[in-house]
Amino acid sequence: MNFKNDRSYMEMERRFKVYVYTEGEPPMTHDGPCKDIYSMEGRFIHEMEQGAVAKRFKTKDPQMAHVHFMPFSVTWMVRYLYTPLSHDIAPLSRFVSDYVRLVSTKYPFWNRTHGADHFMLACHDWGPHASKGNPFLYNTSIRVLCNANTSEGFNPQKDVSLPEINLYGGNVSPKLLTPPPDNASRPYLAFFAGGMHGPIRPILLNHWKNRDNVLRVYEYLSKDLDYDSFMLQSKFCLCPSGHEVASPRIVEAIYAECVPVILSQNYVLPFSDVLKWEEFSIQLDVSDIPRLKNVLRAVPEEKYRRLKEGLRVVRRHFMLNQPPKRFDVFHMILHSVWLRRLNVKLD
Repeated sequence: MNFKNDRSYMEMERRFKVYVYTEGEPPMTHDGPCKDIYSMEGRFIHEMEQGAVAKRFKTKDPQMAHVHFMPFSVTWMVRYLYTPLSHDIAPLSRFVSDYVRLVSTKYPFWNRTHGADHFMLACHDWGPHASKGNPFLYNTSIRVLCNANTSEGFNPQKDVSLPEINLYGGNVSPKLLTPPPDNASRPYLAFFAGGMHGPIRPILLNHWKNRDNVLRVYEYLSKDLDYDSFMLQSKFCLCPSGHEVASPRIVEAIYAECVPVILSQNYVLPFSDVLKWEEFSIQLDVSDIPRLKNVLRAVPEEKYRRLKEGLRVVRRHFMLNQPPKRFDVFHMILHSVWLRRLNVKLD
């Protein structure tokens, strides 16, 4: 999508103001992870509080805000409140319940819309469960979630699907950020390497693990094989869901210009209200897995070239720039929140 001609994006840049609640203490609030699979939590919180995004969109006057951001980190809740192996996630819900009670008691803004002009952001799988700490947060507020699973209550009419970006040591792999030129050889038809968990990956691994020289499917790579190199040498990158629907390999595939093959159920893809995923990815049913090689080989060369060109167009919308740039992932998140805020009527 070309945002230069998108009125809602331009209006968002001109008008949108976010108030960030100051209540709470680190680490559960005003902090988050920045160097792992849940890095979007910490990076977004830091940008909204003190980064370049804050300079443009943050307001210190809650009366001037279009939305109110609750800067708590579900990942840090899991680290500091959850008892390992207890399977008891009630402490997360209680923390969220207490936080909403605090801001709704201190300020008038939550109560006028039952939280419809408030948003939270979580990349941990348990983000949806934590949001159950308050029924209006779960059912009414804007929840920006990596775990955008409609079978677990994700509502694309009000919630935002957040791309999962794994920052190893705090950065994207430099290899993935420099994909090979068009005339470079991509000897592999498709690639996947990952753990056998969730309902879809066992089907993929049972059919294709270590069975084909061009459709390279592994459970775990040996130390002499390089994950990024396989992505850069493959035409298609298989992206099956694991325990939950989101996967960082979707964004990694976009960086590598390796056409993502989405194998998922109930997953609302990031920014799908403005991006046409069919123009830069392929979505297949789980039932297609046994004939995966034939399906991908049947993709016409002309269509494959269009998909690769689509990847180049959308790549900037998934970039984590420091400092952020127009149209990058931070701005895409805010644009998605802005679109949902437009549907909220204040009393």
